[in-house]
Amino acid sequence: MRPLPPAVDAGAWLHGATAFTTVRTHHGQPLLWAAHLARLANTCAFLGLPAPEAEFPRLAPLPWGLLRLTVTPDGTFWSQRPLDPGPRPVGGVRVVLTLRRVHPDLAGHKTGNYLPYLLAGRDAAAGAFEGWLTDHAGHVVDGGRTSPLLELGGRLVVPAGGLPGVTRTAFLHGQSYEERPVRAEELREVARVWICGSGVGVVPVREVAGEGWCVSLPAEWPETTDAALVWPEGMDTTQKKGG
Repeated sequence: MRPLPPAVDAGAWLHGATAFTTVRTHHGQPLLWAAHLARLANTCAFLGLPAPEAEFPRLAPLPWGLLRLTVTPDGTFWSQRPLDPGPRPVGGVRVVLTLRRVHPDLAGHKTGNYLPYLLAGRDAAAGAFEGWLTDHAGHVVDGGRTSPLLELGGRLVVPAGGLPGVTRTAFLHGQSYEERPVRAEELREVARVWICGSGVGVVPVREVAGEGWCVSLPAEWPETTDAALVWPEGMDTTQKKGG
């Protein structure tokens, strides 16, 4: 047993009293920066934290990277790492509905109180790419690391009650969709599903599974070269679009 280091003897680190966002970078430029900053500022206001600094730092010119901004009572901190999720899953990914539930007050915010999402990811790790969480009423609301997008009854549906996903919102721009509560039982009726996030872009789901059931789906990748939405592999989307 060792003494607690003074640097982490604070609510930000002991209780997760922080706000954060994870921004995809492409050749050193942050993508969807304004949307990430606006969501982060909203969470900071909700938690009573200082507003995030609006000017992004000088970043390493990585082909693909992840910039994490963390706001504490002491200000805004950042870190950057390479983004390499591996080979593109051409046939889509598998998602499981876990027994984890989101925090009733914090589900709409990305905070340091992140344990339910980590546990959902751990539950999924044995045989799936992502684990979904529900609220206390049994509605599907979010993923452990991505935002779900469903096609139900011929309509695109954003499950209500979870984090307002920046990548998902960018993908839905100009498309018709509805945001509403989605009962877990409705997952058996989905026609298509995608998961969306800074680390992966927009990825089709080939199978959704729960306890004692599973649904197989067509895996349809979006037709886009937007650097914020594609799977971050070797393709240079800037060059593909003509400079």
